[in-house]
Amino acid sequence: MQPTLTAEPSPDDSAGSAALDAKRDARGSSFLRYLLMKLGGAAISLVMVLFSAFFLFRILGGDPVDALTRDVPTTPAERAALRKQLGLDEPLWVQFVDYVTGVVRGDLGTSYQYQQPVTELIGERLPATLLLTITALVVAASLGLWIGTRAGWRHGSTFDKANVGVALTLWSAPTFWFGLIVIMVFARGLGLFPINGMISPITPPGFWPQTLDALHHLVLPVLTMTAVVYAQYVLVMRSSVLDEMGNDYLTTARAKGLKDDLVRRRHAVPNALLPTVTLLFLHLGGVVGGAILTETVFSWPGLGLLAYQALKIPDLPLLQGTFVFFSAVVILANTAADLVYRFLDPRVRAA
Repeated sequence: MQPTLTAEPSPDDSAGSAALDAKRDARGSSFLRYLLMKLGGAAISLVMVLFSAFFLFRILGGDPVDALTRDVPTTPAERAALRKQLGLDEPLWVQFVDYVTGVVRGDLGTSYQYQQPVTELIGERLPATLLLTITALVVAASLGLWIGTRAGWRHGSTFDKANVGVALTLWSAPTFWFGLIVIMVFARGLGLFPINGMISPITPPGFWPQTLDALHHLVLPVLTMTAVVYAQYVLVMRSSVLDEMGNDYLTTARAKGLKDDLVRRRHAVPNALLPTVTLLFLHLGGVVGGAILTETVFSWPGLGLLAYQALKIPDLPLLQGTFVFFSAVVILANTAADLVYRFLDPRVRAA
């Protein structure tokens, strides 16, 4: 019986394996440091938001007790009792400590005007805001990327000049002004769409009648948000495509006999999408906060309209809660954009 021979690993194989393991460990530790750095920055930003949310509205806002008793005759004793009930009789630092400890526990306080926990109000209004903002973001991103790609690929053409002109015009238009123009044309003038609200009171109950009515009310707010936001996607995507057009890999792809549309779709667009991915994540957080003007113009029952109504009194717990929520969404979206961009762009990983 022949003895079994086992191949001993050569020193070169052992050295190569050790180098590969060391490279993997270094890559893992590098990502961990990057992740901790971004999460630490997000945590610091959230702490600064808590400070801003508490002191900003107390400096800029009026006296909530005066607003709540404006149309109701009250005695000084009743005003003092109301101030104590709202916790406004405590020193400012005591109010701040109570506010921070409440936020840590997930308690954003109770609304002055609605007499309801702020977390419940945000939960009730959040679906309407998400419906509006996500729909507008999907439409704006899809339309903006499609137009921006073709405008950049046909640089200097009539298509490029016309769409860049339209994008710049819409980008410079204030949201509330454009919303009023949309109302005048499509609601007042043509009478095609309702002006305000999400569902008409006369709509019969049932899934389909309610859904169709909500979609009917959704058209004008989405049109307003899309027109203002999509211009950024057009301009950024166009600029990214122009940056890619002079690269050698596109010349090589054409030399292989690939059609122009195939070169654009398979080679230019994937590389040009990198800056747009970051913009998409940034808008994911910013659009939620930017819905305030649109929701106010169209009386859309979301978080934006809720924040506007809270500003009238001022309803301090509700203002603080919506401000913290909007800011947290923006911070988390920015952090997610940084993490996703690291995976998409090797240059970030190398740095």
